[in-house]
Amino acid sequence: MTAHSLQIPLPSPDVTAALAAEIGQHLTAGDCLLLEGVIGAGKTHFARSLIQSQMPVPEDVPSPTFTLIQTYDLPQAELWHADLYRLSSLDEVEELGLTSALETAICLIEWPDKLAELTPPSALHISLELDQDALEGRFATLRWTDPRWTSLMQQIAKS
Repeated sequence: MTAHSLQIPLPSPDVTAALAAEIGQHLTAGDCLLLEGVIGAGKTHFARSLIQSQMPVPEDVPSPTFTLIQTYDLPQAELWHADLYRLSSLDEVEELGLTSALETAICLIEWPDKLAELTPPSALHISLELDQDALEGRFATLRWTDPRWTSLMQQIAKS
């Protein structure tokens, strides 16, 4: 499969939230977003914005840092928001039930490197990086191999 990428400047939290909402509109069961970046890069803000944008009535979306997983019943599918930072083995990933959720739910996964060989090949990788020249600014680099993401990324590139 051919690897594709798209880099998007995110000069403010509002622009990050808008990107998350746009991607969220197109997600269905079985889709997986892998959120990568250092602590403070905006992974949880992106995930929270995406989840809230898809809720019929927006509600509080806590970080799953300590609970590891938060689930949400959205109109299009169940969504699992996972933070794997504190995990130390693949067995722990499987104990959470995440492997079956990857097939049946929308999954937003922070610290996806912990998935190792369980990483879905069809996932959309979203790497958030701090913009050293801007106080609040970030960059998002979106990478994918699954053709399922290509038309959405072309649409995002035009906007």
